[in-house]
This record gives sequence, C-alpha cells and structure tokens, in this order.
Amino acid sequence: MTDNRDHPFYSLHSHGLVRVAASTPKVRTADVAANAAAILDEARRSHNAQVDLVVYPELCVSSYAIDDLHMQAALLDAAEARVGEIVAASADLIPLLVIGAPLRHNGRIYNCALAVHRGRLLGVVPKSYLPNYREFYEKRWFANGRQIQGLGIVVNGEEVPFGTDLIFAAENLPGFRLAIEICEDFWAAIPPSTYAALAGATILANLSASNIVIGKSDERHMLCRSQSARAAAAYIYSAAGHGESTTDMAWDGQGMVYELGDLMAESERFSAEPELCVVDIDCDRILNDRLRMGTFNDCAEEQGRPEDSFRIVPFEHQPASGDIGLVRPVRRFPFVPNRPDHLDADCFEAFNIQVDGLMRRFESTRGNSMIIGVSGGLDSTHALIVAAKVCDRLGLPRTTIRGYTMPGFGTSEGTKSNAWKLMNALGITAEEIDIKPAAETMLRDIGHPFGRGEPVYDTTFENVQAGLRTDYLFRLAGQHNGFVIGTGDMSELALGWCTYGVGDQMSHYGVNAGVPKTLMQYLIRWAARTDQFDRDTDAVLEAILAQEITPELIPVGEDGEVQSTEGKVGPYELNDFFMHHIIRFGARPSKVAFLAWHAWRDASHGLWPAGFPEANKNEYDLATIARWLESFLQRFFGFAQFKRSALPNGPKVSGGGALSPRGDWRAPSDAVADVWLAELRAKLPPIS
Repeated sequence: MTDNRDHPFYSLHSHGLVRVAASTPKVRTADVAANAAAILDEARRSHNAQVDLVVYPELCVSSYAIDDLHMQAALLDAAEARVGEIVAASADLIPLLVIGAPLRHNGRIYNCALAVHRGRLLGVVPKSYLPNYREFYEKRWFANGRQIQGLGIVVNGEEVPFGTDLIFAAENLPGFRLAIEICEDFWAAIPPSTYAALAGATILANLSASNIVIGKSDERHMLCRSQSARAAAAYIYSAAGHGESTTDMAWDGQGMVYELGDLMAESERFSAEPELCVVDIDCDRILNDRLRMGTFNDCAEEQGRPEDSFRIVPFEHQPASGDIGLVRPVRRFPFVPNRPDHLDADCFEAFNIQVDGLMRRFESTRGNSMIIGVSGGLDSTHALIVAAKVCDRLGLPRTTIRGYTMPGFGTSEGTKSNAWKLMNALGITAEEIDIKPAAETMLRDIGHPFGRGEPVYDTTFENVQAGLRTDYLFRLAGQHNGFVIGTGDMSELALGWCTYGVGDQMSHYGVNAGVPKTLMQYLIRWAARTDQFDRDTDAVLEAILAQEITPELIPVGEDGEVQSTEGKVGPYELNDFFMHHIIRFGARPSKVAFLAWHAWRDASHGLWPAGFPEANKNEYDLATIARWLESFLQRFFGFAQFKRSALPNGPKVSGGGALSPRGDWRAPSDAVADVWLAELRAKLPPIS
C-alpha cells in the first residue's frame, strides 16, 4: 500500500467518527472575563487536537455557585457580552463549542446551553428541570425551559433558535447530530435527551455543575452509562471543577464520554489544571445499532414521532482532513472479556453459559452418555472440559462422557498424546479408533487417486476423514444411548471451515457454536489459571494452547511442516475482529479495515487482554489486513452460509453475536460477496 496519509481512507470522518471532548476550564467565581478567556483557551487547545465538538460545564461563563449574583444586571450584561466575544473568536476554530451561560428572555432568567460554531451562535437550549432540594435552590433564580419549543431568543442583538427542541446537525457529516441537556435534566425520570435521541440525535451533551459528595461519581457514571445505552447514543458529560465557590459545596470537574453503554474516556477528577477529555465517537456504529433495534423505532412511534416536532439547526462543519489518528479504544479481541476488575466473573459467565446449555440438553435427552471426538486441539478440548463440568454439576461420574480420539493421516504424536493425557486427567471413558483403514477403503472405493497410492491431498481426501469421524461418533451415540457433542466453533462457522453434513459441521448439540476461536483460547487459559480442574488437567490445557492450530488432515511434509489452518484462512484474531464488526454492527468493509489497522498495526500500542502471553502479541500492516479481510468477505458472504443454515442447536454466548439461523444471523445460502468486496476495493488506498 502507498503511504499517502491524505487518502480519505485514513480520515476518521470518512468512517462516521466524530472527535469529541469534555472540557473543564479554569473558572473564577463571578469573573466573567476570566471565565470567557479560559473557555477560549480550551477551545484553542481543542482546535489543535482536531476536536469536532467540545462540551463545557454548566454556567461556565458566569460560574455556577454564585447564588443571588445570577440576578445582578451587571453580571448578566457581562455574561451576554462575553458570549459575543466567544462567538466572534470561534470563527477560525474547528470545534462546535457548547458553553453554559445565564440569559434573559421575556423578563425571566434561563440557565442555558449555547451552541457556538465558526463565528455563529447556532441556538440556545434552556435547562428543563431545576433542582430545588437539599443543597440546590435554582428555582429562586431561573425559570424552567420545559415548555419552550419553537421560540427564538435575542442574544447580543441577534435572534437565534431557543428551546428544548433543537438538534444541531452537521450537513456534511450525516451522523453528527447533537442534542443538549443540562445537569439535573438527566436525573429526571424521563431525561429530555431521550426525546432528542428518538428524534435522531446521535450525540447527547450534558453541561453540569453537579457538586461532589461521596459516591456521586459512581451515580453519574451509572446515569451516563444508562442513558447512552437506553437512548442508543453517545453521552458527553462535563461537570464544574476547581475554581467554583466552595462556600458550601465542593467540585471535582468530572468529564466522561460513553457510547452505547461503554465508557470511552474519562478525565482526571479534582485537578487544579484545565482538563480536556478527548475521544472519537462512532456515530455510524450508533446509527447501525438503532436500525437493528426495532424497539427504538417502536418507542419513537409511541412517543408521537419526536422527529416531526424537533427543529434541525444545520451547520457546515469543517473538520481536520487526512490522517489525524484515532483517539479511541479499539479492542483487538472484541469477543474476549476486557474488564480487568470483572475478568473472573466474565469468564465464569461465558463458560457457564455453555455448561448450562449442555446440561439442560443432556437432561432433556434422558440418555446415558455424551459422545465426543477428542483430537487434542482447541475446540474438542474446550467442549470436553465443558462436558466434564456438566457431569460435576449433575453429580454424574465423568465416565458418562465417552471420548474417542480418532487418528488420521495427518495426526501428530503431540496432539494424539495430548488427547489421551486430557481424557485420562479428566477421568472420562476413553477409547481410540484408527480411521486410516476405513478412510483408505472409502478413498479406494470412490476411485480417489490416494486409493491408488498417489499422494493427492485434496478437499475430498480431507473430508473423507472428517466425515468418517462424525459417522463413527453418531453410530457410537446410538450404540451407547447418548448424543454427540459438537466441537466446532463460531469462527469456523463464519469461514465455512468445517465439513458439511456428515462432518464436523453436524452434531446433536453444538456446544461451541457461539464461541469464537479467540474467546475459546482465552477461556481455556482462564480455566487452567484459575484451577477449574486439577493440576494434571491444567498442564495439558497449557500444552494444547501452545500448539499450532491445524486440522491435521494432511500428512506432515518432508520439511516437517504441519498443515496450518491460519495459513489457509488467515489469523483467527483478525477473522474474529472482522466477524464482530460485520455481524454485530453491519460495518462497511473499508471501516473494518480502518479499525483493524488502528487496532493491530503496532503491538506496543493499546491494551491487550489481561494475562495475554507476550509471545503471542502480533501486529499486521494494512496490506495483510486487506488480504485476509477480502478472504473473510468471500468466505462469509459468498460461500459459508449454507453450512450455517443447517446448524444444530447450541447456546449463544457473546453479546457480539451468534450465527444460528434461529438466532442472530439470517441470510440466504446463495448470496454473493460482490457488494462487500467492491466497497473494500474502492475505499482502500491504492496498492503500490
């Protein structure tokens, strides 16, 4: 790939992202001139950081904790005049500024948020809910704005839109649609931003002067997280900080940004210096999530279609162009638990979803045994330890599990040895069936060249072995009054890397069908390191994790090299990344490539899952990402669906999605991948 960073591919705005910030500027109580200067200092800092939107605290122009000074004409005059100076000074700045100031209208004072952009005051939003309890006394000074819709307000001689019905929309960035509420508004049972989101706002801003007491930071997090999740939006919160009057209260300057319930960034609290909390918000992801969630649209209809009554205030945004980086946590392993403080609980939950699903299915079949093929690879290993836990939970001997290792032409001594070690360590009923004689007979009977002694190792050669293993397992299930546990995983189903029908695609219950390969590796590692089993089992699990991922269907070459799955279909860590963004959010392939490039181009940058082995920390350039993404798109959209359409039952495990035709993913088996391939090729930088 050419390294032309001016190419649109490298611009975050090309992919529906917007750079936002929560700002806590310096403040001096009732010193309007100093406060306006501090606001502009942070605006310029935001401009230099290529920020598109900056949200300041409530009443930041005047400062919040000034009590009856809010009703002093001199202060109100000064605040309005300084607003005019801020508007004028914004002419050469990139960001849309959202500042707080007290404004007069028809003999009343309103606690307002003002949207300022490129030398224009776009509009003014009044506070809806005024707290008047405990330490708060806002109704003494302000009028509420709950019923203000469709009005205008004169500020410095210019009339601009005024009301709680405003959405500020960037004409040239379709996903950038901002709505504003103020502090107490999101403590209300129905926050005003709920209606704004239903009307189409993707970014919700809250200017706050919430004072700090013990535990209140957690409460704000809860409210921001909840509102961003319920409203399917980004939520930017900026609270007043150091410099506000501490006559009776204290302030911590908390700034944070949530997106769809995920904390994206948070500022330092109790800082004596200005704080600027910057992160890139994915408006495209928000819109894609809404179109998948019919309840969101149903709620909009039930609430009288707010989009019909809200006013859109357009503005032409002029963002920084080209490659300005990506200020956003992008998870390399989107299916792997990423909360260090909840890691054990998340892994326990994922593992036990599988255990509970298999346990319920075994109880319902009223059989005597569970039949499983044990290869010594990742998939069968994980399915087997799940089955072992089922026996423990049901109070059954682990000999209820009948494990069969079935060596073929490519089986190595290492994996076969690990299969036996694992079965013996777990104490299951273990047997070995050599499938080579039966495979030779079948290959000879169908006239395959290998049956005549020729070294032809094609798909048929591989599928004969995979099919025989499954055939044996089903017959053994009938013989022992049991059922076959499927071992194939979600990543293989996405790629179609399984043998259809009489093969590893089929079973009586696919316990791993909702588990991507990267999550499976992590869960096995978690099981070993948290002593879910005994030490002998843990040692085998660690040995299995260290192996090359291989189907072992082709004999080892003369150079000793084993058949590599990832050499054929690409690294599973990339494929799982692609799968998540495509099935969960329907992301365009070019955007998937953009996110993957930022996530994987530098192994030393960004976070890795807790406990991830240092030696396994890989990195990939854009050319490599594009190569394997093309392969994924071709296989996922143009080839593998017929295998997924006939999936056996199996539990969904991850909120990132599943591929069952009865669950998350419904698609035609005869579709083509042309649209996705064309989009990727058209949007990528040229190959040099």
